[in-house]
Amino acid sequence: MPRRFECPPGRPNLLATLSHEDLSALEPHLSDVALPKGFSIERPGAPVKTVYFLCSGVGSTVAVSPGGRRLETALFGCEGMSGTSVVLRAGQSTHETFMQVAGEGRAVEAGKLEELLDLHRTLRHHFLRYVQVLCTQSSQTALSNGHGKLEERLARWLLMCHDRSTSDELQLTHEFLSIMLGVRRAGVTVSTHILEGKGLIRANRGHITILDRAGLEAEAEESYGVPEAEYVRLIGFAPH
Repeated sequence: MPRRFECPPGRPNLLATLSHEDLSALEPHLSDVALPKGFSIERPGAPVKTVYFLCSGVGSTVAVSPGGRRLETALFGCEGMSGTSVVLRAGQSTHETFMQVAGEGRAVEAGKLEELLDLHRTLRHHFLRYVQVLCTQSSQTALSNGHGKLEERLARWLLMCHDRSTSDELQLTHEFLSIMLGVRRAGVTVSTHILEGKGLIRANRGHITILDRAGLEAEAEESYGVPEAEYVRLIGFAPH
């Protein structure tokens, strides 16, 4: 029998927070899937056919303008799920979601999940709580983008990615970070050098290593922590 993909020991897992009854109802409909870097999960204006619960890796949700401008609005790991439009019965996605960091997960057909949500009110209630957490993350991202210094925003983003990683080394390029933060690549380079100069990170070609997480949290100031606290309040454990 193929092994079931599971979150690494000690990592949060949204499925593990379900009641025994709700998980027993959902479990037979879950299948294991490999999720390579760049794997497309949702596209703007397209119906969502599959919902994914990550066991490893990081998913990124990006707002896309008609002219092609892109900005990340949320990210999730094995503490979360894709398919919030399915939970809300919205019919289709308004954004792009893809795998930012390769991983593995468990998948369920969107139509089947909708059936289960109608049959099990506690399952819907639990996933709606997660939708609230994701909305909080998105609103805090907007606040940070509007008022935070770039190095503060970068520190916050690195912390959120680190929360969902099993390593202190993050596979990231300055070009990718510029897209996620909605700024020019030169700005990312300057901010990276500032954080590196403070001994918080070490940046090499294609990856960034977290050296001082507590220092990054201090650098991020108030821009980090609100969605994380909301997750604890609604789901019951910290997402890192």
